[in-house]
Amino acid sequence: MKTLIINAHPSFNNKESFANQMQERFLKKYKDTFPNDTPDILNLYDIALPRIETTQLLNVWNKQYAGETMTAEEQHLAQITAELLAQFKAHQRIVIISPLHNFNITSRLKDYIDNILIARHTFKYTSEGSVGLMTDNYKALYIQASGSIYTNDDRYQHLDFAPRYLKAMFKEMMAFDEFYTVRAQGTARLSKEAVLEHAQQDLNEVFKAFYN
Repeated sequence: MKTLIINAHPSFNNKESFANQMQERFLKKYKDTFPNDTPDILNLYDIALPRIETTQLLNVWNKQYAGETMTAEEQHLAQITAELLAQFKAHQRIVIISPLHNFNITSRLKDYIDNILIARHTFKYTSEGSVGLMTDNYKALYIQASGSIYTNDDRYQHLDFAPRYLKAMFKEMMAFDEFYTVRAQGTARLSKEAVLEHAQQDLNEVFKAFYN
């Protein structure tokens, strides 16, 4: 069972960020559990990720639908999207590493979702609504770093958009079996040690179920 780590941090090489430190903790736990395996890592801010714009994916999709000839640049964009989609579908365990930006996922992570949430590939439309196609024991784990705390039943809880959005896309739209969330939260309020300790406890609790 292959694992793909999707790093959505703009500073993916910054080893001091909480999100990237959680990635290292995940990798250590993975290596301890599966010493002969290595997960694949995709750094979203290190690739030319196609976007939904009139000069990019909109043109590609429109020409593909109409059967029109694409320019060399459009063919290149179509190839990138096809490769991202194939990579995504080839990994039954998806781990997303990301900071929280303005109460939501990073812009590059949204661009990535736009490249893999494709009708007839990861879901399909029916007369009764959309149906997910990722039904062969797929699971996702979202590891989020945030300055505030979103699990205290206080003013920030209703602003917890990012995990809800991703869970809806993975479970409801694509029909993943499970979607787990691990939080390194309160980075602006708690000590570094407390944040990482609580996040490690969350990771330990879901890791076994994630790989069952």
